[in-house]
Amino acid sequence: MTVSSGGVPGFKLYHCPATRSARAKWALHETLGDDFEVQLVNLYAGDQYRREFVAMNPAHNVPVLEVRFENGEIFHLRESAAIVSWLADAFPDKRLAPPSGQSKASADYFQMLHFGASPMDMMLWQIRIHESLFGPNARDEKTSARYRAKFMDEVEPLLAARLEKAEHICGDDFTAADIVIGHNVGWARAYGLCTDHIFARYQKSLTKRPAFLAAFADARSFPIEPPAPLRDDSPFNG
Repeated sequence: MTVSSGGVPGFKLYHCPATRSARAKWALHETLGDDFEVQLVNLYAGDQYRREFVAMNPAHNVPVLEVRFENGEIFHLRESAAIVSWLADAFPDKRLAPPSGQSKASADYFQMLHFGASPMDMMLWQIRIHESLFGPNARDEKTSARYRAKFMDEVEPLLAARLEKAEHICGDDFTAADIVIGHNVGWARAYGLCTDHIFARYQKSLTKRPAFLAAFADARSFPIEPPAPLRDDSPFNG
């Protein structure tokens, strides 16, 4: 089964700027250039809870990548890391991943991509919800402080050691693992983490990529803080 081509849009990204869906948008620009559709989802306005969106994604979050195959079948791919890694596999000519197989390079690539998508992401999300999103009665300063300390003590040294040896996370070549971890480093720096010069150098290197610039061109349209305080019973707090 192949993705549709011949002028028929094969990809449509449901996207909110500066969120995890920026990872998917970055990967799409790396693989397809601008040959995909974008449907904006305003998270602060609650678009993710509308019936038609929940039908595609019961988890009511972004990103969602709608893939239209040549036989007319449509599949909705969720989870940003799944989208990033699938696109890397679907377009091997773009060299976003080492050749698959029983190799150290492939094993290390998958290890770092999923490290970025799981423990690293989880720590940043706990910091974000307890410092920016939860209502005042739901915030927990101890939780935020605990994950800040864990991030600085465990994540930053691991990444810095890799970046001292090579330009990118898995070596000198850019891979899809850099899309996930590079996005997270930018997220961390927005919250006062990853302040060492090595992370500034890494981020500067990534910002030279045209696909990065295209993916984050809309980032300022989504502020870190909600435009109005969220109530404690807001579904966004869930």
